[in-house]
Parts: sequence; C-alpha cells; structure tokens
Amino acid sequence: QTCFDGVSIKRETSLRLNLSGFNGPLIRDKSTTRFCEKERCFLMEKKITVLPGDGIGPEVVASAVKILQVIGKRYNHTFHLGYSAIGGAAIDQFNNPLPDETIAMCENSDAVLLGAVGGPKWDNNPPELRPEKGLLKIRKHFDLFANLRPVKAFPSLLASSPLKREVAENVDLMIVRELTGGIYFGEPRTKTNEGAVDTCIYSRAEIERIVDNAFELARLRRGKLCSVDKANVLDTSRLWREIVEEKKAQYPDVEVEHNLVDSVAMKLITNPGHYDVVVTENMFGDILSDEASVITGSLGVLPSASIRGDQFGLYEPVHGSAPDIAGQGKANPAATILSVAMMLQYSFGMKEEAAEIERAVNAVFEDGYFTADLAREGDRVLTTEEWTNKVINEIDASFVSESIMISYN
Repeated sequence: QTCFDGVSIKRETSLRLNLSGFNGPLIRDKSTTRFCEKERCFLMEKKITVLPGDGIGPEVVASAVKILQVIGKRYNHTFHLGYSAIGGAAIDQFNNPLPDETIAMCENSDAVLLGAVGGPKWDNNPPELRPEKGLLKIRKHFDLFANLRPVKAFPSLLASSPLKREVAENVDLMIVRELTGGIYFGEPRTKTNEGAVDTCIYSRAEIERIVDNAFELARLRRGKLCSVDKANVLDTSRLWREIVEEKKAQYPDVEVEHNLVDSVAMKLITNPGHYDVVVTENMFGDILSDEASVITGSLGVLPSASIRGDQFGLYEPVHGSAPDIAGQGKANPAATILSVAMMLQYSFGMKEEAAEIERAVNAVFEDGYFTADLAREGDRVLTTEEWTNKVINEIDASFVSESIMISYN
C-alpha cells in the first residue's frame, strides 16, 4: 500500500550513472520524492515515454510494462507512462518515422522505452521514410552518444549457445558503442546509378567522451579495456587510437589493448571470455555487438541502453522487429524486461529494483521455462504472456517471502 504520510521534499543530488559497476559522467539529478515514514523509504515518480514500434515491439513492450507495474507496486514507486509512435507505425500514421509529437513527449520524460522498428512492409520506401530513420533521428536529437550492450552468459542457456560450453560459460563483457557519429551520420552521403558515397567523420570531442565513459566502466569492472579500430587503413581509426593512448594516462589502473576490428570479430567467437569492456565506433560497434549477442544463445535476452551526460536514456532490446513471428505469442520478452532493469538503474538510480528484475529473469530460466527461441527438445514452449507471468510470479513470490521474514523478525 502506497504511503504518503511523510513529507514532500525536492531532492537535488550529484551522482554517477551506474550499471553493473559502471560510473558514467558526473550529472545532476533533480527529482521530486516523497518520504514514507511508515516504510522508511523514498517513493519516486517518473515519466516514461513508451514507443512500442513495429513487429514484435508492441508485444515485448507490453510485457516490460507489466514488470514495471509490478515493481512500482512492490517498491511504492509511480511510473507515469505515455505512448507514442516511431518507425513504421509512425510512417503509417503520420508519414514520418519520428513525428514531432513523439519528440515532444520524450522531451517531457525521464526515460524512453522502445520496442523495435522496421519490417519488409517499408523496405521500398525512400530513405527519409524508412523506419530505421526514426531510430537514427531520436538518437541524434537527444544526443544519446553512448550505447551500452552487456553480454553475459546465463548458465541455464548455455546449451542454446552455438559455442562450446567451455568457451561461452565465463563470458561477461560490455560493448560500449559510439552512437551518434561516424559513417551513419556523416555528410555528404549520395547515391546515383553510377555510384554512392558515405562519409565517416569523427571529431576529437566525440571520441573523447565515449572513451572516457569506457575507461570509467572498465575501472569499476575488471580493469580491462579493448579499443577496437581499423587504424591500419582508416584515418578516423588512427585518430581514435591516438586519443585512447592519450586518455590511458588518466586511468593507470586500467589495462588497455588496441585490436583491429577483424581480429576482434574472430576472437569473440574463439575466446570471448578474454574481453571485459570493448569500446568502438558506431558501425564497428553495431556489427560486433550483434555478433556477440549469439554467445548467449538468443538475441531475445540482450538489453541495451543509449545514454548521454545526464540521467535521460533510451532503453531497448538488441533484437529487431521479427515481423515473421509478430502477433503469434512467440516473442521472447526477456531482453525488453532486462532493458527496463537497465532503465531503473541508469536513469532512476533504483539499484535494488533493477537487481530484483535481473534475479527474477534468471530464476525463471533456471526453473526451465523458455520461449520458442530458447526451448530445447522436450521443453514446454511458453508464449510471450506465459513467460512474462512467470517473471511476475517470481517477483511477487520474493516479495511475499520478504514480507513474512520482516513480520517474523
């Protein structure tokens, strides 16, 4: 039961972004909280813009919202949700992959939860009316320059990994991808029947800020940073490597190595446990993070966060819109649910709540409950809703158990 019998206060604190030991840039957090005398805890209110998107996006987002509601009820937080359109759904409704209405709602929010964008329905559209354009525009508009993709093996899912158990079982790495620069945003970009041009541009400032974040993360993990480039060919990569070399003097407790992108692509398959934090530019990070995702056995279990210098962030599963299974109850909602956990920790500072979601997801896997993408022969295949309910029941059961112990004590 939510308690409002305490005092209302305005809290302003200095803090650092934190996920699995990650400390990001120093930021200022201004949020209204209520202190509950009865339960001796702070009750928080947050605004979240929800962008279901295309394909299986609406299904997995619906699951994640249910988890948010359960967490809010358990910890006495209030999450105000607003829904808007992006990607193909926005093209169909507004003839714009990122309408002004969506931008305005996001600007008035503390964080954004995104499902997925894209599908063959829009493949023949002109470039400005492609669903993916909406995703690129929202990243650029909000300067979400750091994309964090944790890749950690679940013991109960190792049988689903294409890698041998002994290769995959100790994997625990974080890919830090620069998200708003490079070849995806560089100008000029042109295409004719006779040729095409894409431009890869990076400024020193763009490289420095993502590299600093990666160093901070490595410092609070296992102290190892791998910087990935193509410095034997590309000038942008040579600048990237020079800046990493300059920066490492500020982080003497972090072990740094430089690897070419083709070498890392191979080693992610042969020895992924070698890596702790991997930092790289936009296109290399896009490719390597998708490659690393198969280590866990399914794209359906990998979350991601796209953040900037304050607490605002966009949270989404790594997987795509999977239109071939949309509406069939086959989608794995784990990645989106875990993305909510990242939101709670990064944007809202709710470490305990985030850990509870992660614990519940792992417990459901350990109990042998899987969606179609992870089920093995002889396993019962759960629908998206059934698997989500297992996670909800796990959170509720944990809450009941804790309440009994508190009463007993």
